[in-house]
Amino acid sequence: MVRRTLVGASVAAVVVAGTVTYVVTAGSGAATSAKSRPDPGQVYRYGLRDMPGSTAAKKVVGLPAASTKPFSMVGVTWEKPRSELDGTVRVRTRGKASGKWSGWRAVQPDTDDAPDAKTGQRSGTSGLWVGPSNGVEVRVAGHGRTLPAGLRVDLVDPGTGTTSSVGGSGGPRAAGAGGGDAKLVAATEPAPSPSARVQAAAVTAPKPPIVTRAQWGADDSLIKDPIQYDSSVKAVFVHHSDTGNSYTCAEAPSVVRSIFLYHVKSLGWNDIGYNFLVDKCGTIYAGRSGGVARPVHGAHTYGFNTDTTGVAVLGTYTTKDQTPSGVAPTQAALTGVARIAAWKLSLTGVDPAGKTTLTSNVTDGKYPYGKQVSFYTISGHRDGFATACPGDQLYSKLGAIRTAAKKLVTPSVTATLSGAANVSGRYYTQSTVTVGWEPAASTTYQVLVDGAVAATPAAGAKSATLALKPGTHKVALRAAYGSGGTADSPDYTVVADVTKPVFATPPALALRVGTVAPTSVPVTLGWKATDNALLNSVKATSPAAKAFAGTATTWAATATPGAAQSWALTAADAAGNTAASAVSRSVALIPEGRSTRTGVWRQVPKTEDYLGGYGLYSSAKGASASWTFTGRAAGLIVKRAANTGAVTVYVDGKAAGTLDTRASKTAYRQIAWTRSWSTAGAHTIKIVVAGTSGRPAVGIDGIATIG
Repeated sequence: MVRRTLVGASVAAVVVAGTVTYVVTAGSGAATSAKSRPDPGQVYRYGLRDMPGSTAAKKVVGLPAASTKPFSMVGVTWEKPRSELDGTVRVRTRGKASGKWSGWRAVQPDTDDAPDAKTGQRSGTSGLWVGPSNGVEVRVAGHGRTLPAGLRVDLVDPGTGTTSSVGGSGGPRAAGAGGGDAKLVAATEPAPSPSARVQAAAVTAPKPPIVTRAQWGADDSLIKDPIQYDSSVKAVFVHHSDTGNSYTCAEAPSVVRSIFLYHVKSLGWNDIGYNFLVDKCGTIYAGRSGGVARPVHGAHTYGFNTDTTGVAVLGTYTTKDQTPSGVAPTQAALTGVARIAAWKLSLTGVDPAGKTTLTSNVTDGKYPYGKQVSFYTISGHRDGFATACPGDQLYSKLGAIRTAAKKLVTPSVTATLSGAANVSGRYYTQSTVTVGWEPAASTTYQVLVDGAVAATPAAGAKSATLALKPGTHKVALRAAYGSGGTADSPDYTVVADVTKPVFATPPALALRVGTVAPTSVPVTLGWKATDNALLNSVKATSPAAKAFAGTATTWAATATPGAAQSWALTAADAAGNTAASAVSRSVALIPEGRSTRTGVWRQVPKTEDYLGGYGLYSSAKGASASWTFTGRAAGLIVKRAANTGAVTVYVDGKAAGTLDTRASKTAYRQIAWTRSWSTAGAHTIKIVVAGTSGRPAVGIDGIATIG
């Protein structure tokens, strides 16, 4: 028996259909237990070698007909990313169920679907979907003396999918199993954070059902690099997968899984290159991970992967003279492309029938690096790279796709809101709010409150007034266009509030340090107002008018001594509810002459610097002065200067501390110490001269009180 060695396998000669072929037997560890199913799939690799007929002038390499592990997709790869294969690649496969060999099929080199970066990648043909197979034969015939190094055939077994989305990139994932291929139900992925995408309001289109990665069975543990995001999506590039058309719609998830495995395991990419895929029945599949609503940077149009999305239709859509297996795309597939393109472009406000400008960011693409190129917002792969993709039969339908996508798009609708106070984008009212708009022809309108229709205005109306129940609501305007499309305005958040603010701490008056005049005494009014929704402002109405922020709790003011004054406040919330609170207080000045004194004190002649006509000074340590009064606050009035000393302060017979009256600049009539009580009562304030070394003198000018 003749034995030959293949990479990772041993080969035994057998007779198949009258020819000598080779049976590939897997090496140790290659067997897969049936109990491990469902599984995420596998790629088997076999190196190619010189074939009979290969010459120095024309190389021919391949793999003789061989039995293999089960697979459903086949491709040929070689070393160095974006390196060309100058030759032809043909394969034939043996059906697993029938045991029959197919005819020879050409597989096209495909170096134009690629990431912009080249690290760790290989080049290769398109992956060809052949259905469940267990035998392969490969021939690569060069057109010249050399072929690329490292040629091998990659056989992709798509498995039956994973049971859950695991590990990997950390991108958004939808819940749900991805087991077998039957009865897949499209699901909705979690909404992205606003900071990760660009949201525009120029157009809107409905989101189509999308089969998630978890459902078609992506093995996210294979994804090693972080997801990359662009700033926007300006265009959609349409591709064909060039994997052949023999698949059934029930097999489509397996085809998607195979492309994913071929891109990652065979070509060395981080993830599947396309952002979305569409099968012949119009089903849409999420491609590259990262969130279908987000501007995920893909690997589909070399040179123009930035700010674009790639949508691949499963199949080969070349003309018959180009590729015998080429067919025309189904209407369902065209509709699927239009639906996903319209929705994806609407997220960034892009007209699917318009044009955009993109910048080439590679040096070896169709256009020079840095060149700005005008594209339709729905373009074919060949528009951005010198390639036959997406095939003439699909490319010729791009105009129809643009038209269909345009029909799915409706203009955005805008609304105004009045009758409510706008505070940082949030609106407050006690009950009613008015929604306004500019009516358009053949358009009817509805006002939505919390997603439900609250008003259906008459034709031609420009506004609608609503009465809202207390609470926080989302208010929006819905336009229904004559074409059948609908669009909702952005939501307004409206808080309906009928609850008045509360003065949790009523106004209270206290003395503060500062300069006293015969007609004004420095005071502080303190309070605390709260509201169940948003306290907007507090206003003083007496003894003077003054406005404060809702967060304010104090007012530094002056009081007129000798008569009771009303200190009145009104608190208002953002909805206009108000509450008032006031306090009446008398401020009095008790001059130094009315104090009870011990020790030596001297009068300073009458001058305007003093209250009561004169001031009292003492340099005698232990000299004292005291005042007895009835009230709820007191402040000691002194002269401050560089040469004045300290006094010990007593309150109702107990030492309250030491007050040093020294200051860098001379100042008269200064309240330098205060004390407050919660209620009015009889109190005594006493000072004792401390006899400070070098500056023993102190000057007093009386006290101020609040009754």
